[in-house]
Amino acid sequence: MTAPASPCPPSLALVPDPDPGAPIAADHRAFSQEFSTSTRLSASVVIPTMNEAANLPWVLNRMPAWVDEVVIVDGRSTDDTVDVARRCRPDAVVVHETRPGKGAAIRAGFAAATGDVVVMIDADGSMDPFEIGRYVTAIREGADLAKGSRRIEGGGSADITPIRDLGNRGLLIVANLLYGTAFSELCYGFMAVRRSKIGELALVSDGFEIETEIVVRAVLAGHVVREVPSFEYPRRTGESNLNAVRDGLRIVRTLLQVRTGIGRPSMEPTGAGQVRVA
Repeated sequence: MTAPASPCPPSLALVPDPDPGAPIAADHRAFSQEFSTSTRLSASVVIPTMNEAANLPWVLNRMPAWVDEVVIVDGRSTDDTVDVARRCRPDAVVVHETRPGKGAAIRAGFAAATGDVVVMIDADGSMDPFEIGRYVTAIREGADLAKGSRRIEGGGSADITPIRDLGNRGLLIVANLLYGTAFSELCYGFMAVRRSKIGELALVSDGFEIETEIVVRAVLAGHVVREVPSFEYPRRTGESNLNAVRDGLRIVRTLLQVRTGIGRPSMEPTGAGQVRVA
């Protein structure tokens, strides 16, 4: 006789959990206590997934209890990612995105989210959900976009390679020169955005360049952008779909297209390629 499936199977612990005494956990506890008495902003968390069944339980098990909505955007997974998501988070909204790419998934998640604040976080365990309070706090304090940075005090990375680091620094220099900004980080996908401002971003990207597009479109739209510290862990299992050369070139193209408007694609109708399952 087959044993019943666990409600939420543990992810493979190939990477240690963050130290419970670390500043992140302290932030989480303080924010959780403050949140219950503060001015309420509802929060949705968008998680793009593709074959992340082994990693997703860790992410969902660390999701703060005060998060109002979790939106899983699945990009044609061939494992049991969606089943695992439903077992871990029965109230999750699942969006099946038929178009390939992280950008397509993020845009689909943004369209499905209903919270006042929409947070985007990866499913691979490299970003700690305990940090979400930092992002929501930044929005509550007046930011329209809160973007994570591994390069400011309180941030860091245990995953970035020297080649990726060099490439990221080069892209950051180009972005700051083109847009007159002084950001410390560009290519990092842990962010939160005020949902009422998403439409003004007019997002069109389908790939990893979505992270850059969100930032520079916010700058051009005159939105208040704030950086918050974030620590990046190695993905818990599996291989990343990121290709440093290909995606780096797409980021350069996005920087130029958004700045000049030349060759920039038009927006697709909301809902194209999406199947929403509550």
